[in-house]
Amino acid sequence: MSEDKNKAEQIAKDWLNNIIKTVADKDLDAHLDLISRKVNLTGIPGFDNIGYDDWANQCKHEFENNLIKQISYTGFKLRVNTNNRIMFKTYETVEATDNTVSAQGIEVVIEKEPDGKWRVIQERILPEDESRHDQLLNF
Repeated sequence: MSEDKNKAEQIAKDWLNNIIKTVADKDLDAHLDLISRKVNLTGIPGFDNIGYDDWANQCKHEFENNLIKQISYTGFKLRVNTNNRIMFKTYETVEATDNTVSAQGIEVVIEKEPDGKWRVIQERILPEDESRHDQLLNF
């Protein structure tokens, strides 16, 4: 693996670890600092796309009401990387405090914004067959 790919993979994994930590700490400000104001989330049944305000409101609701027990990621696959953008796929598992589990493959694009911070600008929830094809998790 080239040095650029290694660096990109480390940046992406650090970003994922920060997502995990901010959810565990219920640190809304730090969590939202990982999400770009221009974010676009697609692939949620019943919604065309979700932007920053909807995402932020959902996180606020989940954090204030202690709805998320933990979040985890497995099956990392680096797709494309440049100096300013990294695209990767991973399998996200969200365990709620009522013990329900939501799990799906996601494709994430993070971008280095002008302030030097890496934030998600695009996330797509993958269909199960694509997650299986990419071997993000052994089904």
